Amino acid sequence: MQNDVYLNTVGLLCAAGNCADSLKKGLMSDNDFLTNEDSFGGNAMPLGMCKEVLPIIPFEAPYWHSHNNQFALAAYQQIQDELKQAIAHYGADRIGVVIGTSTSGISDAEPAIKCSIESGSLPENYHYSIQEMGNTAQFIAELSGVKGPVYAISTACSSGAKALASAKRLITSGLCDAVIAGGVDTLCQLTVQGFSALEAVSSEVCNPFSKNRNGINIGEAAALFLVSRQPSGVILRGVGESSDAHHISAPEPNGVGAASCMRQALTDAGLEAKQIDYINLHGTATTLNDQMEATAVNQLFGSQVLCSSTKPFMGHTLGAAGAIEAAVCWLMLMDEQGFTPKHRWDGQYDPAIPELNLTTDNRHDQAFNYVLSNSFAFGGNNIALILERAS
Repeated sequence: MQNDVYLNTVGLLCAAGNCADSLKKGLMSDNDFLTNEDSFGGNAMPLGMCKEVLPIIPFEAPYWHSHNNQFALAAYQQIQDELKQAIAHYGADRIGVVIGTSTSGISDAEPAIKCSIESGSLPENYHYSIQEMGNTAQFIAELSGVKGPVYAISTACSSGAKALASAKRLITSGLCDAVIAGGVDTLCQLTVQGFSALEAVSSEVCNPFSKNRNGINIGEAAALFLVSRQPSGVILRGVGESSDAHHISAPEPNGVGAASCMRQALTDAGLEAKQIDYINLHGTATTLNDQMEATAVNQLFGSQVLCSSTKPFMGHTLGAAGAIEAAVCWLMLMDEQGFTPKHRWDGQYDPAIPELNLTTDNRHDQAFNYVLSNSFAFGGNNIALILERAS
């Protein structure tokens, strides 16, 4: 269709893979990718840490030098050839940048603040702007030379998905012809210990929808898409957003907000629930989130649609989660054989929550046409994306 918006290509980095191909292989393997780590303070816990050697920031100015921007650069380098073609075709002023994040450069601010407390002054090479939420988006714009709208979205765990939704709106409204969009979040003490203080983390690999689930694993990731009307890749067919504002951290227990955003995504896509082939669950493995999401999914889709959570592979990557999980869906739809990520858990479904059809293997008999991906955040900030296989 003339008005279709496509996720043309993706660059990514997470614990389970350092590019699209390696992530796909990771999701199809039985390997464990989480690392038992205590370097972020407190007790050791499984974390979705990336072990790759990161590229060096190519600018001297200290306000670009952050771990978060190195992650963004690693993802950007994987799509830069396609982006150069887009700039040549559309012009730099017609291409924007939207990045979701919740940490920005906080991991670099933490040692700087410690230095200030201990010595009375900040390190010479530290610049406070690295922890501004818009810094990574500005960095990508500076790196690429694009001149369109540049901004960040920071809505906790829905940020990366909302960046993709924003990219679609920028294109359909005529403000941009292409957008670099996605999410980038890196591990830091603030988030690891913050979630620990909420008693939301697990001391084992997370166990979504099991009766034995006991919390999340925090992770880090970057996923950047080139989004445009150019018919290649995967179609971003539908977007649904809601804000139930039930509680600052706990989800609305009956899944009202979650159901609302999924319903809106179906309406936006012009689809019926029965047409969805697979759902990437938010699936954090906390007691309340899994209960809420199972209720909402079962209400709209019943118990037959294939589902899984990929967080046991890469951890909950917070501001990057919606983007890296959209990348998982992108990989599924680009696979002609019907690749699906297996739901990794102990197999003991919680009888107290509505039934879901969790995947047990990585392949099925036919390729998928439509997949839905959920992202739910603090404050009841919810989003669902529907992606479609391009013909």
